[in-house]
Amino acid sequence: MKGLLISAPSSGTGKTTVMLGLLRALADDGFVVQPFKSGPDYIDPAFHKAACGQLSFNLDGWAMGPALWQAITARAHGASICVAEGSMGLFDGVATRGQQGFGSSAETALAMGWPVLLVLDVGGQAQSAAATALGFRSYLPDLPFAGVILNRVASPRHERLTRLGMERAGLPVLGVLPRRGDLTLPERHLGLVQAVEHPDLDAAIASYASFLREHVDLAAIRAAAKGRQLPADPPALPCPPAQRIAIAQDAAFSFTYPHLLEGWQAAGAEILPFSPLADEAPHADADLVWLPGGYPELHADKLAAAETFRAGLRRHAETRPVHGECGGYMALGEALIDKSGTRHKMAGLLGLVTSYEKRKFHLGYRRAVLQAPLPGFAPGTALRGHEFHYSTIIEQPDPALADVRDADGNLVPETGSYRGNVSGTFFHLITQEEYA
Repeated sequence: MKGLLISAPSSGTGKTTVMLGLLRALADDGFVVQPFKSGPDYIDPAFHKAACGQLSFNLDGWAMGPALWQAITARAHGASICVAEGSMGLFDGVATRGQQGFGSSAETALAMGWPVLLVLDVGGQAQSAAATALGFRSYLPDLPFAGVILNRVASPRHERLTRLGMERAGLPVLGVLPRRGDLTLPERHLGLVQAVEHPDLDAAIASYASFLREHVDLAAIRAAAKGRQLPADPPALPCPPAQRIAIAQDAAFSFTYPHLLEGWQAAGAEILPFSPLADEAPHADADLVWLPGGYPELHADKLAAAETFRAGLRRHAETRPVHGECGGYMALGEALIDKSGTRHKMAGLLGLVTSYEKRKFHLGYRRAVLQAPLPGFAPGTALRGHEFHYSTIIEQPDPALADVRDADGNLVPETGSYRGNVSGTFFHLITQEEYA
């Protein structure tokens, strides 16, 4: 399947603007575009879908093995072109299995045969930008390379000088984006503000598409797309942990990996969404209640007042499983302390107390070996996932759910916990290790 991977030397260079504008422009031209996100990110895929109308999937070289990788890339059958957005810098990943950059965007591009379109912030430099681009082009000689887009160009003279450097380095320039301060998306502590919260997302993406049409060579970008043949008979996506799954879905709980929901539904599971922020109880006939991650720390007062939601959780937990990930785990606990130090009562199904006042950055891959059952998985099962939060555990009196380690094999203190039918983890599940 032909495609491209949009990457950059580092975060903050403008690749998301390019990604969303390109997705919308191609879709407006009548192409069926299949978006992907390289790495463990649950915010960007929602923006991708808003841009082109197609569900976006993560591809992750550390967390996913051949079976899951093939199952996910099979979603591109019938698409005209694939466009993937990288994470951080092109070669950034973990150093494990004797491999530098494991799980990097470059690894994704190599695996799929997608040429890299490198977005360069050339502010404060001109010809020197070519040295950076040439280094990225040469670092992995086998990595397919489409060319560069010059971003934040200050003037025609700045463009001319920067192009001269690229010409000397033999690097194709596929676009030149003038400096504009209004082409940024709002952010908060975990990255971009969620797509569902953006005040006028469609208009913003349309402006990105118009900007790209004016300043990049869309025909040359399409012509640069290449890729490997997709498997004719791909494996199935992961199976659901229950038949009827009540999933919290609102501004406080929205972080779910698309391949999980897609796999659950493809296998016949019924997804029953509900909103804790609207004080809705989970569906009474659900077999499982699943609280995904999100931003409960920003809505702690509403959650504390949501008596119908909490009563419904308690009724369900008497006989059937309830599981929470990250923000969902925090909401299942005894209390959540917000950034001002105010303590808010949560569901109380676990003894967990967390604090967003005492912030510490927790980021990285996680490998967890279960010490107790988790919905859909028996004790002893190894899972792979990703942790990304700022909240700190103040109290965790319940038994540990799993032995949890980072990508280097080091133990981490966020073990998750369980009590009766209720369980929670700070890591977001990506897959069972058999798929990795």
